[in-house]
Amino acid sequence: MGRFLIGAGFVLIAVGLLVMGLDRMGLGVGRLPGDFVWRGKHTTVYAPLGTSLLLSVLLSLALYLLSRMRR
Repeated sequence: MGRFLIGAGFVLIAVGLLVMGLDRMGLGVGRLPGDFVWRGKHTTVYAPLGTSLLLSVLLSLALYLLSRMRR
């Protein structure tokens, strides 16, 4: 269990650095085509559809490759 938690920590650090790097390049998460923002008088609603789709594809690919390596 300890090794899993350490590995998960490293993965979270890598993802955090990737998000920070993309944000500095102007491609921050939540600013992709298909991400909708509605700003009302006192509320703001985010619907990150493009980001959700991209993350879904990337995670599906990563899990597929991981399952192929374990066989």
